[in-house]
Amino acid sequence: MRTIRGPGLFLAQFAGDAAPFDSWRAITRWAADCGYEGVQIPSWDGRLFDLEMAAASKDYCDEIRGVAAEAGLAVTELSTHLQGQLVAVHPAYDAAFDGFAAPAVRGNPAARQQWAVDQVKKALTASRNLGLTAHATFSGALAWPFVYPWPQRPAGLIETAFDELARRWRPILDHAEAMGVDVCYEIHPGEDLHDGVTFEMFLERVGNHPRARMLYDPSHYVLQGLDYLDHIDIYHERIGMFHVKDAELNPTGRQGVYGGYQSWVNRAGRFRSPGDGQVDFGGVFSKLTQYGFTGWAVVEWECCLKHPEDGAREGAAFVRAHIIRVTEKAFDDFAGSGADAAANRRMLGLA
Repeated sequence: MRTIRGPGLFLAQFAGDAAPFDSWRAITRWAADCGYEGVQIPSWDGRLFDLEMAAASKDYCDEIRGVAAEAGLAVTELSTHLQGQLVAVHPAYDAAFDGFAAPAVRGNPAARQQWAVDQVKKALTASRNLGLTAHATFSGALAWPFVYPWPQRPAGLIETAFDELARRWRPILDHAEAMGVDVCYEIHPGEDLHDGVTFEMFLERVGNHPRARMLYDPSHYVLQGLDYLDHIDIYHERIGMFHVKDAELNPTGRQGVYGGYQSWVNRAGRFRSPGDGQVDFGGVFSKLTQYGFTGWAVVEWECCLKHPEDGAREGAAFVRAHIIRVTEKAFDDFAGSGADAAANRRMLGLA
């Protein structure tokens, strides 16, 4: 067993144009003041991080790590959630996702997809330069518009979508192998990899690639009605990252999982700050510890009610309180008899 590292904080929801959220040096000092020991970097946010430079220069990466270390922090992982989304986009979402891309490729789906692949590969190279071994991303989605089978899905539609998804990701996974970095897909509604079954479908198509792993976030399973503890039992060998995010699902006679197109605060299913929702984090931390999870517990603040800075400070304390320092001995060692092989045979009547 291993003691989970943490607490860490995903910075995507905090980066902004006002201090202390507008520069790498300032935001790392703020995160440390909140009680964090690590930070996860959104690679697309130029206020904090230059991805092009990080992929090209280990010296720049050493500088990034050095600034974090001055604040008492480690860099936990890089994220390409936005770029990964653009690796596979159904045309119905072209307009919605176009803003994730560089201005030069907007309005051009083919160029946008090539740019996205290049971005993820560069982030994997940058991860190696930073001394990291895991990377967070989204899979993108070609089949998501057909998630609910009405009208009836034509035979082969989903299979074709997953074949294409695997074709697009295989070269990225091979680059990840060359860099020594795992690609951890956040299992998330809106992505073709949104539960265990879809992850298995993808994994089969990429030849059970050793670098294809999961970013485990139980909040997304609560909102689907999926057993998030059993999920760890099934997939623990493929879980490479962990987001600490809470959620609640309170269905009524008016709405359920789909939320009736309501705002987050008015949905039956909504995200909450850690400890304010329905996730059994005691169970989650216990199972991840039991299976020897070696990564970080990273708070991803998304709450429809609580102020983000309050959520950040409370989240650090919450994770710290849930991390289990693993034992180095069995609790019943005091009663050990010190028996040897001969004694064991005698106890079994075999002497």
